[in-house]
Amino acid sequence: MAIVLILGFTAVPMEGMMLGRFVFGGVLLIIGLTIFLLGVDLGIQPMGERCGAELTKKRKLWLLVGVAFVIGFMVTVAEPDIQVFGDQVKRVFPYVNKLSLVVNIGLGVGLFLMLGLLRTVLKLSLKITLLISYAVLFCLAFFVPDEFVGIAFDSGGATTGPMTVPFILALGLGVSTVRSDDKSSFGLTGVTSVGPVMAVLIYSLFLAGSGVFASNGAAGVMPLADLAQGTASAGLNSAGELAAAEAPSPFQAFFAPFSKAMPGIVTESLVSILPLVVMLVVFQLTLIKMSARQIIRVIIGLVYSFLGLLLFLCGVNGGFMPAGTQLGSFLGQKAVEGGGGWFFLLIFTGLVLGAIVVCAEPAVWVLTEQVEQVSAGTIKRKVLLIFLAAGAAVAIGLSLWRAVDGFSIKYILVPGYALAMLLMIFSPSMFTGIAFDSGGVASGPITSTFVLSFTLGASRNASGSGDAFGVIALVAMMPLIAIQLLGIIYDKKQRKNGGVKDA
Repeated sequence: MAIVLILGFTAVPMEGMMLGRFVFGGVLLIIGLTIFLLGVDLGIQPMGERCGAELTKKRKLWLLVGVAFVIGFMVTVAEPDIQVFGDQVKRVFPYVNKLSLVVNIGLGVGLFLMLGLLRTVLKLSLKITLLISYAVLFCLAFFVPDEFVGIAFDSGGATTGPMTVPFILALGLGVSTVRSDDKSSFGLTGVTSVGPVMAVLIYSLFLAGSGVFASNGAAGVMPLADLAQGTASAGLNSAGELAAAEAPSPFQAFFAPFSKAMPGIVTESLVSILPLVVMLVVFQLTLIKMSARQIIRVIIGLVYSFLGLLLFLCGVNGGFMPAGTQLGSFLGQKAVEGGGGWFFLLIFTGLVLGAIVVCAEPAVWVLTEQVEQVSAGTIKRKVLLIFLAAGAAVAIGLSLWRAVDGFSIKYILVPGYALAMLLMIFSPSMFTGIAFDSGGVASGPITSTFVLSFTLGASRNASGSGDAFGVIALVAMMPLIAIQLLGIIYDKKQRKNGGVKDA
C-alpha cells in the first residue's frame, strides 16, 4: 500500500478517488485475511490433520487416495485465488470458459494430491517424482500455444492459496505423523501444484484442436478499459467512475465499485465455504467423529472464514485490482515512450513488490513456521523468508521486462526449471521438498490479484498484447532455485562442522 501511495503522489498521477478506493480496499483486505486465517486455524487446518491421520490409521490405500482426490477437487474449486484467476483469464481471453478452466484445475489438483500422498505412504523418491512430472509438463508445453503456457503455469501457483495450502499441509502432516516421519510431508504441495499446470495444458490442446485460438486471435483480447475495472457491464469507466449521466454523489461514486461487486462476492464466498461444510458433515458421519465441542469450534472457524473471504474479495475487486491495472498501465506506457528512466522505475517497482509480496502471503507464514518446527530450529524462518523474497523480487522484475518487450515466457521457464532440476542433484532431499512447497505458497492471493493486475496493465500499454500471464508462474519458480541453493549452503555448513546441526 505504501509503494502505491508513494508512486500515486509522485511519479504516477493517479486520481484521488482511485487512491482512496485502493486504501479502503487494502484495509478491507487486511481485516479480511486476518479473520480468514483465524477461521483456518480454528476449523480448516484441524479438520485436515484429523482426516489425514484417520485415513492413514485405517490402512486402506484406496480410501486414502479416493478421499484425497475429493478433498483436492472440492477445496480447489472453492479456492478464492482460483476464482479471481479465472475471472482475470476470462477478461483477457473471453473465449475461455471459466467454469471449464476451474473444473480442469480442480481435477488436476485432486489427481496429483493422490499422487503426492501415494509417494508419502509408499516412500517413493520426491526428486524422481518431481523430475518425471516436470519432464512430462515441458513435453506438453512445446505443443501448446504460447499465450496459454503462461496461464497453465500460473494456475499451479494460483491454486496454492489460503484455502488450499492449509488443507494440503494439514493432510500431509496427518499422514506423515502416523508414519512417525514429519519431514516426509514436505513436497506434497510441490507435487500437487504440478496437477493444475498439466490439466490446463491438456485443456488448451483441446481448445487449439477446436480452432478457438485461430478464430479469435488478437480480437479475443479484452479492451483495456474493461480489463482495468474487471467488467464492462458494471457501468464504470476505466478509472472506475460511474458514468457521467448518472450524476452520482461523491459518496456514491467512491463506493460504487464495491457495491457493484458485492452480489458476486457473496456468491463466490458461499461457493468457497459450502464444499467445506459438506465435507465436515460427511467426514463427521463416516471418518473423524469429533466431539460436540470440536464441531462447534470447526463451525465457528468456517463462519470466520466466510466473513474473512467476503471482506478480502470486496477489497480486491473494489480497490486493489483496478489500482494495480492503472498503475501498471501508466508505467508500462511511459517505459516505452520515455526511455530508460521509466523502464528502470517499472522494473525497480517490480523488484520491491516481489521482495515484500512474500511477506504478505499468509500461506508463506504457515509453511515457514512448520519448517522451523520440524527442523527443530535449525532452519530459521527469517533466513527462509529472505531467500523467498529475493526469488520473488527477481521473478516479478523478469515478468515486467517481458511485459514491455513481449518475448515468450518459455525463454524464462525452460532454463529456470532446468536449473531447478539440476540443483536437485546437489540439494538435500528435505530442502528440495521445502523448495517446491515454497514455490506454491509464495504465489498466493496478493500475487494473483494486485501483482497480476499490475503486470497485465503494463503489458497492455507497453507491448499491446495484454497477455502478461506467467508472472505467478515465475514467482512460483524462483523459490525452487533460491531454497535449493540455501539447502546446498546449509549442507556444506553442516559438513564443515563435522555433521553437527547449526542454526
